[in-house]
Amino acid sequence: MSTNIVVPELGESVVEARVAKWLKKQGDQVAAGDPLVELETEKIDLEVSADRAGVLSEIKHAEGADVKVGEILAVLEESANGAQAQTTVPEVLTVPDVPKGAVLKAVPGSSDKKATPTAKNAAKALDVKLDAVESPSGRVTKQDVLKAAAPAPSAKAPAPQAPQALQAPQAPQAPQAPKVPAGERSETRERMTKRRATIARRLVEAQHTAAMLTTFNEVDMTAVMELRARRKDAFTKKFGVGVGIASFFVKAAIGALKAFPPINAEIQGDEVVTKHYYDIGMAVGAEGGLVVPVIRDADRMGFAGIELAIRDFAKRAQDGTLTLEDLKGGTFTITNGGVFGSLMSTPILNPPQVGILGLHKIADRAVALNGQVVIRPMMYLALSYDHRLVDGREAVQFLVKIKEYIEDPAWMLLEG
Repeated sequence: MSTNIVVPELGESVVEARVAKWLKKQGDQVAAGDPLVELETEKIDLEVSADRAGVLSEIKHAEGADVKVGEILAVLEESANGAQAQTTVPEVLTVPDVPKGAVLKAVPGSSDKKATPTAKNAAKALDVKLDAVESPSGRVTKQDVLKAAAPAPSAKAPAPQAPQALQAPQAPQAPQAPKVPAGERSETRERMTKRRATIARRLVEAQHTAAMLTTFNEVDMTAVMELRARRKDAFTKKFGVGVGIASFFVKAAIGALKAFPPINAEIQGDEVVTKHYYDIGMAVGAEGGLVVPVIRDADRMGFAGIELAIRDFAKRAQDGTLTLEDLKGGTFTITNGGVFGSLMSTPILNPPQVGILGLHKIADRAVALNGQVVIRPMMYLALSYDHRLVDGREAVQFLVKIKEYIEDPAWMLLEG
């Protein structure tokens, strides 16, 4: 009996994937649960495993092929004797007598280090010890293994020069400009990853399909920074996480969305769908490209819950362990270019959402206050919006509302 291995459901709005790597070859015996192939999608990479034991009799799509949800990737057959293939039990190795004091070396490839499944497969294929792989996140990813396997550049020793023959003295010549050796002018060419290609396509679509405009304002961060300084130790002691800037803006954005519902809506055909829940997307820059994990029902969460969610998303984005469920939906997005030093930018909409808030670097600037010039920590805010649904008046007032909440955080408590 044969079983088709198909492209699984990839999540909301994701209908296509790319075959990144086959982990088994045609004709291989596999056990139930063995990973067969790595798929690359616009959001995450995932493995497709065998749901039963058998023989991988046919591979339908080669590495690099684009496939759609439901397409057949491969065919799994029962073994020749009619029974399902079983996993091979490794032979037990007998250890010879070891002289007293001798040192036993660890078995190559064995490791207790945390690693993603794709990292383990890459380490096995490249004969890399996971213990020796460095990972900034603490969980080894496929990229960490590939980096560790790359050969280190070696310096070339200069070739010995032949002794010069004695020549008769020549007449002096006019000085010439020294010759500058030509530098290396190499190029590399590689196919876009599925995520990068999708980011490129969706960003262009956002500008072609939406009437996108951006409005700006600036906010004095003094009150928030003083509140954080006063409460940070007690907050960390109670909740086990620091209180950051992002949670204040998530709370402020929710208050502003409640005041201006069209910015928490989307256009479907000739209808406007207004969301009465608040799923806030937080843009995170990962190695493979930007991802936007979503904080569900953020209006029901406290500052600590929001901070914990943001920290968890950032860590898993670097580890490559975000799931499709983490990235689904979202009614409004916040992106913080300030963590990279951006002073001002115009964020691009994340369709079908009609609003995105851009945060930027906090910088000391001279501002007029009560007739005096004072130095204050200031931040520029940017709201990009779809003018088909959101009027300029609403967009400006939305930013003003956020400014009010941030400059006087007590309003967020008083207005609930």
